Formats: sequence, C-alpha cells, structure tokens
Amino acid sequence: MKTPSLVIVSAVRTPFSRAGSDLAHLDAVELGRHAVSSLLTRTGIDPMLVDETILGCVGQPPEAMNIARVIALRAGLPEAKPAMTVHRNCASGLEAITLAHAKMCAGQGEVFVVGGTESMSNMPFYFSRPAVEKFTALSRARDFAGRAKAALHFRPADFAPVIGLKVGLTDPVSSLNMGQTAEVLAREFGISREMQDAFAMRSHLCATRANHLLGQEIAPVLGAHMVEADNGIRSDSSLEKLAKLKPLFDTVTGSVTAGNSSQITDGAVALLVATEEAAAAHNWKPMGRLVSYAATGCDPARMGLGPVRAVDAALHRSGWKLDDADVFEINEAFAAQVLAVMKCLADPASARRAGLEAPLGELDPAKINACGGAIALGHPVGATGARLVQTALNQLHATDTKRAVVSLCVGGGQGMAACLEAL
Repeated sequence: MKTPSLVIVSAVRTPFSRAGSDLAHLDAVELGRHAVSSLLTRTGIDPMLVDETILGCVGQPPEAMNIARVIALRAGLPEAKPAMTVHRNCASGLEAITLAHAKMCAGQGEVFVVGGTESMSNMPFYFSRPAVEKFTALSRARDFAGRAKAALHFRPADFAPVIGLKVGLTDPVSSLNMGQTAEVLAREFGISREMQDAFAMRSHLCATRANHLLGQEIAPVLGAHMVEADNGIRSDSSLEKLAKLKPLFDTVTGSVTAGNSSQITDGAVALLVATEEAAAAHNWKPMGRLVSYAATGCDPARMGLGPVRAVDAALHRSGWKLDDADVFEINEAFAAQVLAVMKCLADPASARRAGLEAPLGELDPAKINACGGAIALGHPVGATGARLVQTALNQLHATDTKRAVVSLCVGGGQGMAACLEAL
C-alpha cells in the first residue's frame, strides 16, 4: 500500500505580538480560535471534511485542558470530530504537522487542521508548596478560630509568586535556563557578542524588508483596536543600539542579551493539511508537500545544537544534500544558538562535537531566515514550528524556488527538522 503524502493546502496566523502588548488580553484559546476560524474562512472548507484537529501548546491554561479540543469547538468544527494537543516544547507546532502525517499513514484520517497557539502573556503564577499547604489548611478550617490559627502560619514569603514562565524556561536536568544554554554555546564555539548582535540586527532588517510577504500570512485580530502586523520588528535596529543592552543571563562575563534573543510572544498558527488524494478530490491547490522530517536528542545543556543532528536525519530521509535547499529556516531561539548550528554544519571539529561524523556543508547566509526570525518576529513557543513551515513555503512561492528545510532547537535537549517542497 502506498504511504500517503501530506500536502499543506493553506496556512494562516495571527499577528505575533510581544507579551504584555497588543494581544495580551486574549488567552491561548482565543488566539487559536481566531487562527482556526480564519483558516476555515480563507479556504471555505466544509468543516465536516476535517477528520481531526491537532495543535501544539506548551503552556496549556488550566481552564482549557486539551486546548485543541476547546479551540476546535469554538471555531465551529463539528462535535463528532476529535482534537488533541501536542507538546514538544519549541517544536510543538511542527510536531502537530508531523503527527497528522503519522495518522494519515495509519489510515486514521485524510484532512487535518494543525498548528499551534501560545499566550505567553497569560502564563500563570504559582505559589510554593509550603504556601499551598497553608492555603489548604486555611480552606479546611471549620470556624473562625480555626481560620485565625491557620492564618497565623503565613509569612510574607508565602505571598511571593513562582513565575510559571521562568520555571518553564529552566531545564530540570541541566538546571540551566534557556539563556544560560545559549551562553554555553557562545563560549564553546567562540561566538562573540559582536557576532550575535550583527545576527540580531540582520533578523530585524530582513523582517522589515519582508514586511509585505509576512503580512500575507496574517489574519488581523480585532480587539481594543485592529492588530494587523507583528509588533516586535525594529526597522531601526542597529549595532549601536544592541551594544547598549546588558547581558541578561550571565551578568559578569556573558554576551546573550534581550536584543540577541528571541522575543517572548503571543500568537497562533493554523494550517490545513491533507493527503494528496484528498486535495485532488476536492480541487485544492496545495502550497507544498512534506517530504521528510526527524526529531533527535542532544545534551540538554547544549539544547541549541538540536537542529544539527535533526537536519542531518531529515536530509538523509529525503535524499537531499544541504545545498539542495533554496530556503533554510533555523528558529532563532538565540543568535548564539543559530550561529553555533551553522558552525557545526560547516566545521569538521564542531560537527563532531555536535554528534555528526562529518560536516554537512556551509550554509549560504542569504538562504537563512531571509524573512527574519524569532529575534524579530517573536517565539510563541507552541506555534513557532508551524509558522516556520508557513513562512518557508511562502518564500518558495515568492522566489519561484522549490525546496526548503525548517528546523528548531527544543528545550530539554532535542532538535526537529523537516524538508518541504513547493507545489
């Protein structure tokens, strides 16, 4: 039996907005609902044709467990059609796409809505375990005297919240936060502050030049005002401005700053994917095809190197070589991380350090993140993987080219990559 091929029929996203700004009033459910509803409107698809909805989300809100199901129902997809949420940290949005392919191969559907959503503005605050125990004792007190006695056990420190986002961005195995893992790579691979800032400036300027193409991806969101564009892009970015920012994760000898790191962002992405046969049967003209994909592991303390082995595996499965790609997307978790990946792909000693037997080749800088990346656009973690696929395919069509590779590092020490072909 022929293995089904997954094609991407259509893609749409919300604007990506800095946490605490234009989209902060919308939770991850509403962001995802807007993306899915906009996808259904753009395609005009009969919702009954959708076999399942699969969405990535890293910080699922407690009031919407299995957030994909809540989003699907609120977007108007039928109750009889199932939905599931996936979580592979930064690669969750890409995992949603590849999981749809796996289900197609297993004969469990032909048409899927996939993507991801994240409201980093609304990541919750928590209380420490001792504080929770005191609140529990207070709630169980049966009378005023009992409640007064329980209340006397509280101390000021009990009311200091634990920041969920901060905890979530710290790896429990290496005990390093994501920025500290970038500092590890900067030191090990000799990536200077100047190199990182130059890469960050390039991200903003590339995104500025690609503003029209990026705008085509977006379904504006109406709130207190109309939000029509990504708001993290700095068209006036310069080396001088970036140089003024202080190191954020190692304040003594570090080089990773807020300016050369990805932005904490709100946003959602939705894609319609299907088998080639289903697309042909419904006269849909696909944007592209998923050729191959791979997920691999690496040292959690060097999680930024994840794309190296993942790209190697995805290329091997596709039969491509590195320079076959016309478009190359490496998610910009940190400038230091992307620069380290590029070095490991090209330099023999660095390649071996990243787990390759030999380098894959030197990437043409002009092919890398030509529309900017997460440093400029932001990184709503559950959605970014899907956004990379959308942006890569749009670039292929805009430049009349054929092949793209997208990749991400993943917190916890993983990498994920996919090879795509324009149709």
